[in-house]
Amino acid sequence: MYLPFFPLKLVAFPGEELNLHIFEARYRQLISDIESKGGSFGICTFLDQLTGFGTEMELIGVHKRYFDGRLDIRTLGKRIFKLESFENPMPGKLYAGGRVSFLSNREGVTPSLKHEYVFYLKEILYLLNYPQEISTEEVNSYSFSHKIGLSIEEELELIKLESEAERVAFLTQYFKRMIPALKAAEEAKEKIKQNGHFKHLDPLNF
Repeated sequence: MYLPFFPLKLVAFPGEELNLHIFEARYRQLISDIESKGGSFGICTFLDQLTGFGTEMELIGVHKRYFDGRLDIRTLGKRIFKLESFENPMPGKLYAGGRVSFLSNREGVTPSLKHEYVFYLKEILYLLNYPQEISTEEVNSYSFSHKIGLSIEEELELIKLESEAERVAFLTQYFKRMIPALKAAEEAKEKIKQNGHFKHLDPLNF
């Protein structure tokens, strides 16, 4: 499949609604073409250079048009792809494009693995002060992955995994590493707070 490209220093997840501010002429042209002709475009993840992976995006709509041509748009992540070719610019266009192949997405997670994932997900969201009601049936590996402190490199590793079971296992291991560190940081903050208060110390017998 051939897609127009929008390289960005971010990872977009399938099912994620992403709001973008469009100001460069080449990407204003890209969105105009999508509006008039339909189709989708690809956000290619860029880290110092193109990583070779990205996400197919659907244009939901233009939220705001500015007098100088800038746009605020709403988009929805669809499928993860691997770049097969890259043309910059596409023939007759200001923006880049190229051929992509879509990664497979094997569904299915054992109940025990899903239960463990949701348990640790709730714990890390609590520690990050992001209380959230979570439905075990509805939540998946992408649902909160922009809210749990993953680096962009870790987000990229996540989208390269081609099964839900692999992604859930990847995130569960991440939670097990991060939760003790977050708890230790909270304890350190509490100790720092207490250092500013008058302390009642028991006398020592010696």
